[in-house]
Amino acid sequence: MNPLTAMRKKSKAMLDYESRARKSRNIIFSALVLAAFTVSLEGASWSQQPQQSQSQQQQSQPPQQPLQPTSPAPQSPTQPQQQAAPQSQSKISTEVKLVTVYASVRDKHGKIIPNLNQSDFALQEDARPQTIKYFARESDLPLTLGLLVDTSLSQRRVLDQEKNASYSFFDHILRENKDKAFLIHFDREVELLQDLTASREKLRSALELLDTPEFTTTRGSGGGSGRGHGGGGTLLYDSIYLASNELMKKQQGRKALIILTDGVDHGSKESLNTAISSAQRADTAVYSILFADEDAYGSGGRGGFGGHGGYGGGGMGRGGPGRYPQQQRPDGKKILERISKETGGQLFEVKKKLSIEQIYAQIEEELRNQYSLGYTSDRPNADSTYHLIHVTVNQKDLTVQAREGYYSGP
Repeated sequence: MNPLTAMRKKSKAMLDYESRARKSRNIIFSALVLAAFTVSLEGASWSQQPQQSQSQQQQSQPPQQPLQPTSPAPQSPTQPQQQAAPQSQSKISTEVKLVTVYASVRDKHGKIIPNLNQSDFALQEDARPQTIKYFARESDLPLTLGLLVDTSLSQRRVLDQEKNASYSFFDHILRENKDKAFLIHFDREVELLQDLTASREKLRSALELLDTPEFTTTRGSGGGSGRGHGGGGTLLYDSIYLASNELMKKQQGRKALIILTDGVDHGSKESLNTAISSAQRADTAVYSILFADEDAYGSGGRGGFGGHGGYGGGGMGRGGPGRYPQQQRPDGKKILERISKETGGQLFEVKKKLSIEQIYAQIEEELRNQYSLGYTSDRPNADSTYHLIHVTVNQKDLTVQAREGYYSGP
Protein backbone atom coordinates (compact mmCIF):
# COMPACT_ATOMS: atom_id res chain seq x y z
CA MET A 1 0.00 0.00 0.00
CA ASN A 2 1.11 3.38 -0.78
CA PRO A 3 2.48 5.02 2.40
CA LEU A 4 0.60 8.16 1.62
CA THR A 5 -2.68 6.29 1.35
CA ALA A 6 -2.02 4.47 4.62
CA MET A 7 -1.41 7.76 6.44
CA ARG A 8 -4.67 9.17 5.08
CA LYS A 9 -6.63 6.13 6.30
CA LYS A 10 -5.05 6.38 9.72
CA SER A 11 -5.82 10.06 9.94
CA LYS A 12 -9.45 9.50 8.94
CA ALA A 13 -9.83 6.76 11.55
CA MET A 14 -8.49 9.10 14.23
CA LEU A 15 -10.89 11.83 13.20
CA ASP A 16 -13.82 9.40 13.31
CA TYR A 17 -12.76 8.28 16.78
CA GLU A 18 -12.49 11.83 18.08
CA SER A 19 -15.90 12.68 16.60
CA ARG A 20 -17.50 9.70 18.28
CA ALA A 21 -15.78 10.62 21.54
CA ARG A 22 -17.07 14.20 21.38
CA LYS A 23 -20.58 12.94 20.72
CA SER A 24 -20.31 10.58 23.69
CA ARG A 25 -19.07 13.36 25.91
CA ASN A 26 -21.90 15.65 24.77
CA ILE A 27 -24.45 12.94 25.43
CA ILE A 28 -22.99 12.23 28.87
CA PHE A 29 -22.85 15.96 29.70
CA SER A 30 -26.43 16.47 28.58
CA ALA A 31 -27.52 13.51 30.65
CA LEU A 32 -25.72 14.87 33.69
CA VAL A 33 -27.27 18.33 33.21
CA LEU A 34 -30.72 16.81 32.81
CA ALA A 35 -30.24 14.67 35.90
CA ALA A 36 -29.07 17.67 37.94
CA PHE A 37 -32.04 19.75 36.78
CA THR A 38 -34.42 16.95 37.67
CA VAL A 39 -32.91 16.61 41.14
CA SER A 40 -33.17 20.35 41.71
CA LEU A 41 -36.84 20.32 40.71
CA GLU A 42 -37.58 17.45 43.04
CA GLY A 43 -35.73 19.22 45.86
CA ALA A 44 -37.72 22.36 45.30
CA SER A 45 -40.92 20.33 45.26
CA TRP A 46 -40.01 18.63 48.53
CA SER A 47 -39.05 21.95 50.10
CA GLN A 48 -42.39 23.56 49.13
CA GLN A 49 -44.61 20.75 50.38
CA PRO A 50 -44.11 21.47 54.16
CA GLN A 51 -44.68 25.19 53.59
CA GLN A 52 -47.90 24.57 51.69
CA SER A 53 -49.03 22.15 54.35
CA GLN A 54 -48.27 24.64 57.09
CA SER A 55 -50.04 27.41 55.16
CA GLN A 56 -53.06 25.18 54.65
CA GLN A 57 -53.12 24.36 58.36
CA GLN A 58 -53.00 28.05 59.25
CA GLN A 59 -55.84 28.79 56.85
CA SER A 60 -57.94 25.97 58.18
CA GLN A 61 -57.64 27.19 61.81
CA PRO A 62 -59.55 30.40 62.79
CA PRO A 63 -57.49 33.19 64.42
CA GLN A 64 -57.46 33.00 68.21
CA GLN A 65 -59.43 35.87 69.86
CA PRO A 66 -60.06 34.87 73.45
CA LEU A 67 -62.03 38.05 74.36
CA GLN A 68 -64.32 38.09 71.32
CA PRO A 69 -64.35 34.76 69.41
CA THR A 70 -65.55 35.16 65.83
CA SER A 71 -67.21 31.75 65.54
CA PRO A 72 -68.42 29.39 68.23
CA ALA A 73 -66.53 26.10 68.45
CA PRO A 74 -67.25 23.01 70.50
CA GLN A 75 -66.19 23.86 74.00
CA SER A 76 -65.00 21.68 76.78
CA PRO A 77 -66.65 22.08 80.19
CA THR A 78 -63.81 24.32 81.32
CA GLN A 79 -64.03 26.76 78.41
CA PRO A 80 -67.15 28.68 79.59
CA GLN A 81 -65.42 29.34 82.89
CA GLN A 82 -62.39 30.72 81.08
CA GLN A 83 -64.56 33.07 79.02
CA ALA A 84 -66.65 34.26 81.96
CA ALA A 85 -64.00 36.73 83.12
CA PRO A 86 -63.99 38.89 79.91
CA GLN A 87 -67.80 38.95 79.90
CA SER A 88 -67.99 40.12 83.50
CA GLN A 89 -65.38 42.80 82.83
CA SER A 90 -67.44 44.09 79.90
CA LYS A 91 -70.58 44.16 82.06
CA ILE A 92 -68.89 46.12 84.82
CA SER A 93 -67.47 48.68 82.39
CA THR A 94 -70.91 49.46 80.99
CA GLU A 95 -72.41 49.89 84.44
CA VAL A 96 -69.82 52.38 85.70
CA LYS A 97 -71.23 55.88 85.31
CA LEU A 98 -70.10 59.36 86.12
CA VAL A 99 -71.91 60.80 89.12
CA THR A 100 -72.30 64.56 88.79
CA VAL A 101 -72.83 66.79 91.80
CA TYR A 102 -73.66 70.49 91.45
CA ALA A 103 -72.53 72.56 94.41
CA SER A 104 -72.80 76.16 95.56
CA VAL A 105 -70.46 77.65 98.13
CA ARG A 106 -71.22 80.57 100.44
CA ASP A 107 -69.30 82.34 103.16
CA LYS A 108 -70.59 82.94 106.68
CA HIS A 109 -72.43 86.04 105.49
CA GLY A 110 -74.27 84.11 102.76
CA LYS A 111 -72.23 85.54 99.90
CA ILE A 112 -71.59 83.29 96.89
CA ILE A 113 -67.95 82.20 96.43
CA PRO A 114 -67.41 81.69 92.67
CA ASN A 115 -63.62 81.27 92.27
CA LEU A 116 -62.67 77.96 93.92
CA ASN A 117 -60.57 75.24 92.25
CA GLN A 118 -60.83 71.47 92.16
CA SER A 119 -58.15 71.11 94.84
CA ASP A 120 -60.37 73.07 97.24
CA PHE A 121 -63.04 70.33 97.26
CA ALA A 122 -63.29 66.91 98.87
CA LEU A 123 -66.07 64.41 98.19
CA GLN A 124 -67.25 61.25 99.93
CA GLU A 125 -69.75 58.56 98.99
CA ASP A 126 -71.14 56.54 101.88
CA ALA A 127 -68.29 57.91 104.06
CA ARG A 128 -65.63 56.70 101.57
CA PRO A 129 -63.36 59.31 99.92
CA GLN A 130 -63.81 59.58 96.15
CA THR A 131 -61.54 60.93 93.44
CA ILE A 132 -62.97 63.97 91.65
CA LYS A 133 -62.33 63.29 87.95
CA TYR A 134 -64.26 66.18 86.48
CA PHE A 135 -64.49 69.76 87.66
CA ALA A 136 -65.98 72.86 86.10
CA ARG A 137 -67.68 76.12 86.93
CA GLU A 138 -71.19 75.86 85.51
CA SER A 139 -72.12 79.52 85.13
CA ASP A 140 -72.43 79.29 81.36
CA LEU A 141 -73.95 75.84 80.79
CA PRO A 142 -77.61 75.41 79.73
CA LEU A 143 -80.24 75.30 82.43
CA THR A 144 -83.64 73.59 82.54
CA LEU A 145 -86.14 75.18 84.90
CA GLY A 146 -89.57 74.18 86.09
CA LEU A 147 -91.83 76.60 87.94
CA LEU A 148 -94.52 74.97 90.10
CA VAL A 149 -97.11 77.41 91.42
CA ASP A 150 -99.60 76.64 94.17
CA THR A 151 -102.99 77.98 93.05
CA SER A 152 -105.05 76.58 95.93
CA LEU A 153 -107.36 78.88 97.84
CA SER A 154 -104.73 79.59 100.50
CA GLN A 155 -102.66 81.42 97.87
CA ARG A 156 -105.36 83.55 96.33
CA ARG A 157 -104.20 86.80 97.98
CA VAL A 158 -100.51 86.38 97.10
CA LEU A 159 -100.91 84.95 93.62
CA ASP A 160 -100.68 88.30 91.82
CA GLN A 161 -97.36 89.06 93.51
CA GLU A 162 -96.08 85.60 92.50
CA LYS A 163 -97.09 86.15 88.88
CA ASN A 164 -95.43 89.54 88.60
CA ALA A 165 -92.21 88.32 90.20
CA SER A 166 -92.16 85.26 87.95
CA TYR A 167 -92.41 87.47 84.85
CA SER A 168 -89.22 89.29 85.85
CA PHE A 169 -87.45 86.09 86.87
CA PHE A 170 -87.96 84.44 83.48
CA ASP A 171 -86.91 87.63 81.71
CA HIS A 172 -83.64 87.77 83.63
CA ILE A 173 -82.57 84.14 83.88
CA LEU A 174 -83.54 82.66 80.51
CA ARG A 175 -80.89 83.05 77.83
CA GLU A 176 -81.97 82.82 74.21
CA ASN A 177 -81.28 79.48 72.49
CA LYS A 178 -79.70 78.08 75.65
CA ASP A 179 -82.11 77.80 78.60
CA LYS A 180 -85.61 76.31 78.75
CA ALA A 181 -88.47 76.40 81.25
CA PHE A 182 -91.94 75.00 81.83
CA LEU A 183 -94.86 76.03 84.05
CA ILE A 184 -97.14 73.86 86.18
CA HIS A 185 -99.91 74.90 88.54
CA PHE A 186 -101.34 72.68 91.23
CA ASP A 187 -104.36 72.80 93.49
CA ARG A 188 -106.95 70.02 93.37
CA GLU A 189 -105.23 68.89 90.15
CA VAL A 190 -101.80 69.16 88.56
CA GLU A 191 -101.82 70.87 85.19
CA LEU A 192 -99.04 71.65 82.73
CA LEU A 193 -99.75 75.17 81.50
CA GLN A 194 -96.63 75.45 79.33
CA ASP A 195 -94.31 72.68 78.18
CA LEU A 196 -90.55 73.21 77.91
CA THR A 197 -89.80 76.30 75.86
CA ALA A 198 -87.20 79.02 75.47
CA SER A 199 -89.91 81.56 74.58
CA ARG A 200 -90.48 84.24 77.21
CA GLU A 201 -93.73 85.19 75.47
CA LYS A 202 -95.16 81.69 75.82
CA LEU A 203 -94.18 81.58 79.47
CA ARG A 204 -95.72 85.00 80.06
CA SER A 205 -98.96 83.88 78.44
CA ALA A 206 -98.99 80.76 80.62
CA LEU A 207 -98.46 82.83 83.77
CA GLU A 208 -101.54 84.85 82.84
CA LEU A 209 -103.57 81.66 83.17
CA LEU A 210 -102.70 81.24 86.83
CA ASP A 211 -105.75 81.65 88.99
CA THR A 212 -107.25 80.10 92.08
CA PRO A 213 -110.24 77.81 91.49
CA GLU A 214 -113.73 78.85 92.44
CA PHE A 215 -115.40 76.48 94.86
CA THR A 216 -119.02 75.45 94.52
CA THR A 217 -120.87 72.70 96.31
CA THR A 218 -123.97 70.65 95.85
CA ARG A 219 -125.58 68.87 98.71
CA GLY A 220 -125.61 65.12 98.44
CA SER A 221 -127.73 62.56 100.18
CA GLY A 222 -125.02 62.11 102.77
CA GLY A 223 -125.96 65.33 104.48
CA GLY A 224 -122.71 67.15 105.15
CA SER A 225 -120.67 65.67 102.31
CA GLY A 226 -120.85 67.58 99.06
CA ARG A 227 -118.70 67.60 95.95
CA GLY A 228 -116.80 70.64 94.83
CA HIS A 229 -115.97 71.59 91.28
CA GLY A 230 -113.10 73.79 92.40
CA GLY A 231 -110.91 74.51 95.40
CA GLY A 232 -110.28 71.76 97.88
CA GLY A 233 -106.89 70.09 97.61
CA THR A 234 -103.25 71.02 97.26
CA LEU A 235 -101.37 68.33 95.33
CA LEU A 236 -97.86 69.53 96.16
CA TYR A 237 -96.23 66.08 96.26
CA ASP A 238 -97.96 64.96 93.08
CA SER A 239 -96.73 68.06 91.25
CA ILE A 240 -93.10 67.38 92.22
CA TYR A 241 -93.45 63.72 91.27
CA LEU A 242 -95.01 64.43 87.87
CA ALA A 243 -92.63 67.27 87.01
CA SER A 244 -89.62 65.10 87.87
CA ASN A 245 -90.76 61.90 86.15
CA GLU A 246 -92.53 63.31 83.10
CA LEU A 247 -90.27 66.26 82.27
CA MET A 248 -87.01 66.55 84.17
CA LYS A 249 -85.95 62.92 83.93
CA LYS A 250 -85.73 63.23 80.14
CA GLN A 251 -83.43 66.28 80.26
CA GLN A 252 -79.65 66.46 80.56
CA GLY A 253 -77.40 68.89 82.40
CA ARG A 254 -78.37 71.33 85.13
CA LYS A 255 -81.99 71.11 86.27
CA ALA A 256 -83.97 72.90 88.95
CA LEU A 257 -87.56 73.11 90.14
CA ILE A 258 -88.81 76.29 91.80
CA ILE A 259 -91.93 75.88 93.94
CA LEU A 260 -94.13 78.75 95.06
CA THR A 261 -96.31 77.45 97.90
CA ASP A 262 -97.04 77.52 101.60
CA GLY A 263 -95.79 73.92 101.82
CA VAL A 264 -99.07 72.33 102.91
CA ASP A 265 -100.09 69.27 100.89
CA HIS A 266 -103.55 67.80 100.98
CA GLY A 267 -104.87 65.05 98.74
CA SER A 268 -101.76 63.88 96.85
CA LYS A 269 -101.52 60.28 95.72
CA GLU A 270 -97.76 60.36 96.19
CA SER A 271 -96.06 60.64 99.56
CA LEU A 272 -93.45 63.17 100.61
CA ASN A 273 -90.74 60.50 100.41
CA THR A 274 -91.77 59.52 96.89
CA ALA A 275 -91.78 63.15 95.76
CA ILE A 276 -88.25 63.66 97.08
CA SER A 277 -86.91 60.43 95.59
CA SER A 278 -88.41 61.27 92.18
CA ALA A 279 -86.52 64.58 92.13
CA GLN A 280 -83.33 62.82 93.25
CA ARG A 281 -83.63 60.20 90.51
CA ALA A 282 -84.10 63.00 87.97
CA ASP A 283 -80.98 64.79 89.31
CA THR A 284 -83.10 67.87 89.95
CA ALA A 285 -82.60 70.42 92.71
CA VAL A 286 -85.74 71.87 94.27
CA TYR A 287 -85.78 75.53 95.37
CA SER A 288 -88.73 76.28 97.60
CA ILE A 289 -90.21 79.74 98.07
CA LEU A 290 -92.44 79.78 101.12
CA PHE A 291 -95.13 82.38 100.53
CA ALA A 292 -97.77 81.89 103.21
CA ASP A 293 -100.91 83.85 103.88
CA GLU A 294 -101.62 82.87 107.46
CA ASP A 295 -105.00 84.61 107.42
CA ALA A 296 -106.19 82.12 104.83
CA TYR A 297 -106.15 79.35 107.41
CA GLY A 298 -107.83 81.26 110.17
CA SER A 299 -110.70 82.75 108.19
CA GLY A 300 -112.10 79.65 106.60
CA GLY A 301 -110.88 80.69 103.19
CA ARG A 302 -109.17 77.39 102.54
CA GLY A 303 -110.80 74.04 102.94
CA GLY A 304 -108.96 70.86 103.74
CA PHE A 305 -110.22 68.91 100.76
CA GLY A 306 -108.49 66.22 98.80
CA GLY A 307 -108.51 65.39 95.15
CA HIS A 308 -106.52 63.52 92.56
CA GLY A 309 -105.52 64.53 89.11
CA GLY A 310 -102.78 64.33 86.53
CA TYR A 311 -101.61 66.67 83.85
CA GLY A 312 -104.70 68.36 82.54
CA GLY A 313 -106.85 65.94 84.50
CA GLY A 314 -109.80 66.86 86.60
CA GLY A 315 -109.95 66.42 90.31
CA MET A 316 -112.91 66.52 92.63
CA GLY A 317 -112.91 67.83 96.12
CA ARG A 318 -114.21 65.76 98.96
CA GLY A 319 -116.21 67.28 101.76
CA GLY A 320 -117.62 70.75 102.17
CA PRO A 321 -116.02 74.12 102.81
CA GLY A 322 -114.64 74.67 106.23
CA ARG A 323 -111.61 75.68 108.26
CA TYR A 324 -108.34 73.84 108.23
CA PRO A 325 -107.85 73.44 112.00
CA GLN A 326 -104.64 75.18 113.03
CA GLN A 327 -103.53 72.29 115.26
CA GLN A 328 -103.88 69.82 112.36
CA ARG A 329 -102.17 71.87 109.70
CA PRO A 330 -98.72 70.48 108.79
CA ASP A 331 -95.66 72.65 109.17
CA GLY A 332 -95.17 73.69 105.56
CA LYS A 333 -91.81 75.29 106.27
CA LYS A 334 -90.30 72.07 107.63
CA ILE A 335 -91.68 70.11 104.69
CA LEU A 336 -90.20 72.49 102.11
CA GLU A 337 -86.92 72.66 104.01
CA ARG A 338 -86.57 68.89 103.83
CA ILE A 339 -87.45 68.74 100.12
CA SER A 340 -84.88 71.38 99.23
CA LYS A 341 -82.14 70.10 101.52
CA GLU A 342 -82.29 66.52 100.28
CA THR A 343 -82.33 67.50 96.60
CA GLY A 344 -79.55 70.09 96.71
CA GLY A 345 -81.74 73.19 96.56
CA GLN A 346 -82.57 75.80 99.17
CA LEU A 347 -85.56 77.14 101.07
CA PHE A 348 -86.45 80.82 100.99
CA GLU A 349 -89.23 82.52 102.89
CA VAL A 350 -90.97 85.68 101.78
CA LYS A 351 -90.93 88.24 104.59
CA LYS A 352 -91.19 91.99 104.98
CA LYS A 353 -87.41 92.30 104.70
CA LEU A 354 -87.08 89.74 101.91
CA SER A 355 -89.40 90.14 98.95
CA ILE A 356 -90.12 87.50 96.36
CA GLU A 357 -88.19 89.57 93.81
CA GLN A 358 -85.10 89.49 96.04
CA ILE A 359 -85.47 85.74 96.48
CA TYR A 360 -85.61 85.22 92.73
CA ALA A 361 -82.42 87.29 92.38
CA GLN A 362 -80.65 85.06 94.92
CA ILE A 363 -81.75 81.90 93.13
CA GLU A 364 -80.55 83.28 89.81
CA GLU A 365 -77.16 84.18 91.30
CA GLU A 366 -76.78 80.70 92.76
CA LEU A 367 -77.71 78.91 89.55
CA ARG A 368 -75.19 81.02 87.65
CA ASN A 369 -72.34 80.27 90.07
CA GLN A 370 -72.37 76.53 90.61
CA TYR A 371 -69.51 74.05 90.59
CA SER A 372 -69.80 70.73 88.81
CA LEU A 373 -67.99 67.81 90.45
CA GLY A 374 -67.87 64.46 88.66
CA TYR A 375 -66.64 61.11 89.95
CA THR A 376 -67.04 57.38 89.37
CA SER A 377 -67.90 55.38 92.45
CA ASP A 378 -65.22 53.09 93.84
CA ARG A 379 -67.99 50.53 94.35
CA PRO A 380 -70.25 50.66 91.29
CA ASN A 381 -73.67 49.15 91.86
CA ALA A 382 -76.29 48.51 89.19
CA ASP A 383 -79.05 48.09 91.75
CA SER A 384 -81.36 50.97 92.61
CA THR A 385 -79.54 51.81 95.82
CA TYR A 386 -79.40 55.20 97.50
CA HIS A 387 -75.88 56.43 98.25
CA LEU A 388 -75.02 59.33 100.54
CA ILE A 389 -72.87 62.16 99.16
CA HIS A 390 -70.93 64.62 101.29
CA VAL A 391 -69.06 67.54 99.72
CA THR A 392 -66.72 69.80 101.70
CA VAL A 393 -64.16 72.52 101.04
CA ASN A 394 -60.81 72.96 102.75
CA GLN A 395 -61.36 76.63 103.57
CA LYS A 396 -62.84 77.67 106.88
CA ASP A 397 -66.14 79.50 107.28
CA LEU A 398 -67.44 78.28 103.91
CA THR A 399 -70.64 76.29 103.51
CA VAL A 400 -71.29 73.89 100.65
CA GLN A 401 -74.79 73.36 99.30
CA ALA A 402 -75.20 70.16 97.26
CA ARG A 403 -77.52 67.22 97.02
CA GLU A 404 -77.18 64.66 99.78
CA GLY A 405 -77.25 61.51 97.67
CA TYR A 406 -78.17 59.70 94.46
CA TYR A 407 -79.69 56.45 93.24
CA SER A 408 -77.24 54.13 91.46
CA GLY A 409 -79.98 52.51 89.37
CA PRO A 410 -83.29 53.44 87.77
